[in-house]
Parts: sequence; structure tokens; C-alpha cells
Amino acid sequence: MTVHLYLSLIPEALIASMLDPEEFGAYYAVGSAKKSRGQAIFFEVDPSFRHEYFDIDEGIRRCVPHEDGTPKASIYISVYRVLEHVSLDAIMKLYLVTQDGRTLGLDSSEELPEETGKLHLYQEIAPVHPLVVSTLGPREFYELIVKYPTTLLKLPAVCFVELSLGALADDPERGEVGDLPYANIPHLRQCLIELRTKSVHTKMVNRIQPATFPYRTIKSGIFLGNQEKLLFFPMPSQEELRAKHYRWWRSANM
Repeated sequence: MTVHLYLSLIPEALIASMLDPEEFGAYYAVGSAKKSRGQAIFFEVDPSFRHEYFDIDEGIRRCVPHEDGTPKASIYISVYRVLEHVSLDAIMKLYLVTQDGRTLGLDSSEELPEETGKLHLYQEIAPVHPLVVSTLGPREFYELIVKYPTTLLKLPAVCFVELSLGALADDPERGEVGDLPYANIPHLRQCLIELRTKSVHTKMVNRIQPATFPYRTIKSGIFLGNQEKLLFFPMPSQEELRAKHYRWWRSANM
């Protein structure tokens, strides 16, 4: 059986598995007693990838079928400082999995999304996961925390998502909340207002924000960057999701 390599983000881990991405997504979200039921996000990694930090060959050697012939679902190769040691050239595809195991695969794009609005909301997913508001677009935000930090805080690599602010992006004081599902909207408003009145580019909304988030709030897609490059995985439009991935879209909005 073929052995796949997966870079999980929730939690951060490098995993060998005999399951294909859709099967692994279902297993990882709902099929293990070791993990509470919930959404999963992971990258498929080129199986030829090797790095001295990981003992990948040993992980693959241990990834063998069970005695009854069923495929081995997971062998954990590493659960610490994984993201920073995986080459972005080895990243193949991103998968977003709903809490009931529906999997959506996203390809990377060389073009970053067109920036809209002067205020942004970012959920860092790994290796840390605070919720942050910023006046910086995605590329500038990535550069601030990975390549050219202006503070002592710096990450060797980061995966983050820009979330929709709706009307708050243009009018944080009086903008309609609509169906935004975020907790403590008054605090979010205040953070956005302070960005407009103080000489700072980012402000922490929640230091201990859970890494999970409603997929319907994704504004453009997922970003993955390290010192070498920034990858962007665009999210299909709601119309395309309903037309081509209806079961996933329905599950994501339950």
C-alpha cells in the first residue's frame, strides 16, 4: 500500500498514513478515540521529502497494514516544531475537513488575493494561534511576523487565514455585525477602532484563541510562509462550493 505524508496543523504534527487524503480526513476528524471530534486542517507532503530533523524513513517503515490487512491510519513522526522544518517546495495540497469528516482539497496559487478594505482579521493556525487585527494586507502581515519583524517576536514559519470582517472592515464603530460568528464583538470593535487611532499596525484580539474557526468566515484563503516564500491556497467562492462541493459546504455550515 502507498504511504502518504501529512502535515497536520490542528495539532501540529508530521504523520505517515496508508490512507488517501479523503480517508485520512475522515479518520482524523471523527475516527479516532485519541482526538475529540472536530475539524481538521492538513497538507499533503511530497512522500520523497526528507529532512535531518525528522526520521521519516523509520516512520514509513513502521507504517504497515494491521494483521487483518486494513491500512495503518497514522504513525506520528514528529509533534514539535514541525512547520518550520518542512520545505514549502514539498507541500502538495491543503485539505480542510469538517467536523463530520467531509474533505475539501485546495491547490496553491502563485497570485495573492487582491487586497480589499483597510482593516483585516487574521487567525494564526500554527505554530501559534492568536486572533489578530491589522492594517496590513496578507503579504505585509506575513513579512512582519516572519521576515522583517519590528518587535522581538518572530516566527520561523506561519500558517494563517484571513477571516471576513463584513461591514466592520469599513466601519468598526457602527457597521452591522450581520451573521459574523465571532465571540465578544464589542471587544473586536474596540480593537479595530484602536488600529485607526493609534500608530500600530497590529493588535491582539485574543492570545488563546482556538486554532479552529468556521470555514464560512474565510475571506480569501489560507496562507503558508517561511523565510523562503509565501504560499496561498485560495478558497472557492460560495457559488462554486454550493455547485461543486455541496456536501462539504452543507457540512461546513451546520
